[in-house]
Amino acid sequence: MSDRDDVEVLVIGAGPVGLILAMDLAKRGVAVMLVETRAPGEPPSVRCQHVSARTMEIFRRLGLASVVRNAGLPADYTNDIAFRTTATGIEFGRIPIPCRTRRYLAKDGPDTWWPTPEPPHRINQLFLEPVLFAHAAQLPGLRILSRTAAIGFEQGEDGVLAIVKNLDADKTRKIFARYLVGCDGAHSNVRRQIGATLYGDSQVIQVQSTDILAPALLSMMPGPAWAIDCINPRSCGLVFAIDGRERWLVHHFLKPGDSPSAVDRNCAIREILGVGPAFEFEILGQEDWTGRRMLASRFRDGRVFLCGDAAHIWVPFAGYGMNAGIADAMNLSWMLAGVIKGWADAALLDAYEIERRPITEQVSRYAMNTSLSRTAQQLAIRDSIEQPGPEGDALRARIGREAYQINVGQFCCGGLNFGYFYADSPIIAYDGEAAPAYTMYDFRQSTVPGCRTPHLWLRDGRSLYDALASNFTLLRLDPKVEVGGLVAAATRRGVPMTVVDVDAEDAATLYPQRLVLSRPDQHVAWRGDEPPGDPTALIDRVRGVSAKR
Repeated sequence: MSDRDDVEVLVIGAGPVGLILAMDLAKRGVAVMLVETRAPGEPPSVRCQHVSARTMEIFRRLGLASVVRNAGLPADYTNDIAFRTTATGIEFGRIPIPCRTRRYLAKDGPDTWWPTPEPPHRINQLFLEPVLFAHAAQLPGLRILSRTAAIGFEQGEDGVLAIVKNLDADKTRKIFARYLVGCDGAHSNVRRQIGATLYGDSQVIQVQSTDILAPALLSMMPGPAWAIDCINPRSCGLVFAIDGRERWLVHHFLKPGDSPSAVDRNCAIREILGVGPAFEFEILGQEDWTGRRMLASRFRDGRVFLCGDAAHIWVPFAGYGMNAGIADAMNLSWMLAGVIKGWADAALLDAYEIERRPITEQVSRYAMNTSLSRTAQQLAIRDSIEQPGPEGDALRARIGREAYQINVGQFCCGGLNFGYFYADSPIIAYDGEAAPAYTMYDFRQSTVPGCRTPHLWLRDGRSLYDALASNFTLLRLDPKVEVGGLVAAATRRGVPMTVVDVDAEDAATLYPQRLVLSRPDQHVAWRGDEPPGDPTALIDRVRGVSAKR
């Protein structure tokens, strides 16, 4: 055993969730070490395809939005979802999603009406992760140990002592951290070591996924699309454009009872693509996997936390596995930073699981239900879907409408982006008004405590989110309201809080109260027309202390 390193937070796993957590902590002045088994530049899985609007808002705060948006598919490549008999077959429906060049300007699609400065972005993890890694690697206060595995850890009163191993030099070292976060994926060793178990639905769907190189495929299609939902009686699947030219990800959804080992992969790919035996493609990677809906029995044990797939696993419908994990990370990051910096009580960390568990439970069920609906539709498909003429046209039109309704929620999931709220949190000052209901697709902005801080555009042209501080922001809708007592209470407790006067045309509609306290993760902590009678009690609540003076 050799060196020992001392850090404030040790993050296990440098996928997108671990990278974002480490970056946000570092920007908050927290010393972070990130441990990853892969080598720098080693390509990730091509599994993740989508960055949600909420995640793009986070990238905007981290200074990453433009570089991420300029990566991935060609700027003019459509982001539509097409419904076809095969990838090269008859098209009978389409969900319009703007290409990158129109993403900020388009107003004619099912996800273009959202109140956000950063619409979603279609990009494969193959292109996303290198951007995140490069940014993380240059941040002061953040150290990355590549080709390093976490062997185990022990908790003490003051922190966690971890043992890590360099996989190339075959040497171990000690790392002492005040807190440890497992972002180490579905097969998380951190989850196993804290004794958390997975529960839920162990099998929702069986899938063969294949990463292929097929240069001739695009020219054989009736038109480009980011995703092609192939529905026929032989083999149903999704085909994703990875680079917009020649690389594709093919998901083959097996029929109930089929085993991946018993299904001819090449034959299924050809049936999904709609090509014959002479068509040439190269398999770059393949994976057989089971879609599940599983949550960890706990997200925390003392000073050890779980984020992302380490805490929850579900079928990747709604494109929300990685994005939910990043939301976990941003929820936990500011809490850890507050405790480490000394302005928050350690009890603040109890709110992480209380807030995030119900949300991940909801998302997991949305994803599972979408999967089940798709399976039911595809099992009912008959040969007549490929029949030419009026009868076939009528059937395809009906199937297209059904497919649109089943899938528009998962591909344009506004409710999962903007509608979810934190209920029953010990660090939110509720006022008795219920938060608006939401679905996977629909939502309504609200200042009800626990909801996402409503977005609007200021009169000077800025996004409100660009005016929010990185910590707490007291939004004042009426500059005549005296907030000196509340500011003084925050100052006494050391809680970083900035006052922003909101000048926007539609502010009164979205913000019926004159004051709103927005948290570092852009959720509403409190609202009122006047500062509370006991401002110190409010500040103590949001920093994890119950009315402590």
